[in-house]
Amino acid sequence: MSSRRSALRSLTGAALTPGILRARRTPGDKPNLLFLWTDQQRAATFAAYGNARFHVPNMNRLAAGSVVFDRCYVTQPVCTPSRSSIMTGYWPHTNGCVRNNIRLSPDRKTLPELLGDSSYRTGYFGKWHLGDEVFPQRGFEEWAAIEDGIYQTYYSEGRDKNARSAYHHFLLRLGYQPDTPRGFSRGFAAKLPVEHSKPSFLAQEASRFILEHRAAPWLLYVNFLEPHTPFSSSLNDLHSEEEAPLDENFEKIPEGGDCRWYGALRRRYHNGKSEGLDYRTRAGFQRAARNYAGLCSLVDQALGRILWSLEASGQAENTIVVYTSDHGEMMGAHGLLYKQVMYEEAIHVPLLLRVPFRHQQPVRVPQPVSHIDTIPTMLELLGRKDCIGQQGESMIPILDGRRKPSDVFLEWTNENKAGGEPNARTVISPDGWKLVLHDSDKPMLFHRPGDPQELHNLHGHSGHARKLRELTARIEGWQKRNNDTMPLPEV
Repeated sequence: MSSRRSALRSLTGAALTPGILRARRTPGDKPNLLFLWTDQQRAATFAAYGNARFHVPNMNRLAAGSVVFDRCYVTQPVCTPSRSSIMTGYWPHTNGCVRNNIRLSPDRKTLPELLGDSSYRTGYFGKWHLGDEVFPQRGFEEWAAIEDGIYQTYYSEGRDKNARSAYHHFLLRLGYQPDTPRGFSRGFAAKLPVEHSKPSFLAQEASRFILEHRAAPWLLYVNFLEPHTPFSSSLNDLHSEEEAPLDENFEKIPEGGDCRWYGALRRRYHNGKSEGLDYRTRAGFQRAARNYAGLCSLVDQALGRILWSLEASGQAENTIVVYTSDHGEMMGAHGLLYKQVMYEEAIHVPLLLRVPFRHQQPVRVPQPVSHIDTIPTMLELLGRKDCIGQQGESMIPILDGRRKPSDVFLEWTNENKAGGEPNARTVISPDGWKLVLHDSDKPMLFHRPGDPQELHNLHGHSGHARKLRELTARIEGWQKRNNDTMPLPEV
């Protein structure tokens, strides 16, 4: 016992009492929730999604003991809108977070607020990006922010503009000095050793929280910034080019073309350098891909520490574990970077669900699911099945064979039409059809089972006119059900 206590103290920095370390609660009786998520992690980054090359043993281990959702999609492929759906169960056009840096409206409740159980201890650690970044809010009692920078611009009236994140103060205690007037930049943090990185800081804080609250039920969200830009860390050279290759559809534009806006994005990326990477060359993209793989490994080492704390403290059998990401990353596929587009690399993300007390065997779920269903699923697992007003539905009936495969939908809402960026609505069917409709740009139609790289835009092919009308009608039906007023183009 003493050696384990010493190891836990060393790992977390927590002052542990002489009491028994193991939790004494019955599995399934007010279970804990550990919601782990990343920023900009595409699905194909660990073995469960076909990538056995990245050095991510903890992601692979978690997936091996979890339900793996093969086809999980975001609601909108950019940070704030996607996060708003994950945290509230409402579409971005409903909750108002249709672009980055919009503060989540107080009338849209998060999981702790919806659960309404004061016996739960609650924490949110990591990136928030839904307003007032460094301040505890929305039903979370403990808060450990990692982001400063431009977020101070978006603090609400009356908030202290000089307030800094918990990670900022962590670095100060280590003797570092801020490199900008606003604090430590992302570029500065990217150069630090693993033990001083944001993932390691979050692992320390999450482990402390797990151990301190082992005698009571708890909800803990841990959100890593990585593998988001800047694509750089102390693990840049961990992967070789063979271990982090570029995609087969690198720089390939679909036969039949895509929308004009995507062309504008390509030209923007290919006309210069960004954060030290030269995207005018294949070598620049290759360097970015290796660095991106290193960032996934940086998250993985932190994930391992958090899961070890859960297991060592005896809470694993009564803890729901979720792992996902807010959106994906193009990394040169179709000549594009980052997100903001409806290609698979940007919208398809990992989703793992481990619920030990359900005695659910590790399985794969092949049907498409959406992040819009996250909140109803968590509420059902926590004992609340009345999801009145939620726009998603629980995924638990899928596991029980009570929910048939259905379409998933995505949106892109642009309030500033002067910039030329179109609005978009997308449907993805269980049998692999994808239709993307833009209100002022070219549609895209793919049949992914025969075209997994999305290299053939079938819009305009006479043989698919009936399918085009059918999928358009499905989008229209979704719009009516969810009070979405974006006008669709004639097809």
